[in-house]
Amino acid sequence: MGKLQSKTSFHTSKYRANGSVDETGPVRAIQRHGPAHTEAVTSVAALKPDLCVSGGRDKSVAVCSWRSGAALQRFIGHEREVTKVASALDSNRVFSASRDKTVMMWELHGTSGPSQRFPGHDLVVTGLAVSPDASQLCTGSRDNTVCKWDTETGECLGRATISRNLVTHLCWVPGEPYVIQASEDKTIRIWDSRELQVAHTFPAKRHIQTCCDVSPDGRYCLSSSSGSAGEGGEATLWDLRQTRNRVREYKGHFQTTTSCVFLPRGPALAPSIATSSYDSRVKVWDRDTGACLATLCLEGSGPLASLAVCDSSTLLCASLNSGIHVLRLSDHADLVLEEVAVF
Repeated sequence: MGKLQSKTSFHTSKYRANGSVDETGPVRAIQRHGPAHTEAVTSVAALKPDLCVSGGRDKSVAVCSWRSGAALQRFIGHEREVTKVASALDSNRVFSASRDKTVMMWELHGTSGPSQRFPGHDLVVTGLAVSPDASQLCTGSRDNTVCKWDTETGECLGRATISRNLVTHLCWVPGEPYVIQASEDKTIRIWDSRELQVAHTFPAKRHIQTCCDVSPDGRYCLSSSSGSAGEGGEATLWDLRQTRNRVREYKGHFQTTTSCVFLPRGPALAPSIATSSYDSRVKVWDRDTGACLATLCLEGSGPLASLAVCDSSTLLCASLNSGIHVLRLSDHADLVLEEVAVF
């Protein structure tokens, strides 16, 4: 996947403290590489410092260098669209979920076929969470069920079903046996993975919860909401400590917010989060004040499906119309978010 062409972007804006917006374009040329997938990209995750894994409607899972856009490995095995991809940090194992009701495990530098399969859900699998040591996997589905698996043997270690708990996303709490889950029933749940029991349920929101993420220190959880025409679409910060309260909301997207991530703290960057939406925009927020620090409109991208954090200055954003976008955060006098490549 070599570089094909470049273009100039004009779509970055920065927010002043008084709420006014300054257009900053033009910015730098965007490097365009051959696409990672032949159809819409539905999920992307960071794999190693310079690698990412993605899944698409073309039923494939791709491992790419996000720096060059080069596809290093492609896994084929699902019968329908890949809905989620995941991996433990610096692991050689990649996991994918699909509308074909299955989850598969793939080995980097291994064969093109799956090294393990996890069948058992009755409907599309919509949640994947990998334990930090990659020994266990939690999966969730629209069949109202959360399952725990041994990744070595493929054995199902536990299964829990809650009425109307249509799972939308799962993530593992760093250093803890807990898994956070978002649901179409508008709630965020904390699961104790040891017994696969719900340890806590946060108060229900007004809209479907589409995604969740946990801060690296395990103190906070983020969730994002569905929405349309400016109603809903917010991200919410939750306290995972003893109080377990709703801390703050981040409002500004016009449609469903599909992904929310905590950003690593850079030398000059306050604690921050990023969100992506069906409105084709990625926003960066001050975690503690709720102020929008930067907005980037990816025109022509269509709905944005997924975000992944590569390092303190690089984000990946999967889109339904134009592949995977490499975004760069630069913090000078004001924070600037810009697109630098797409593949």
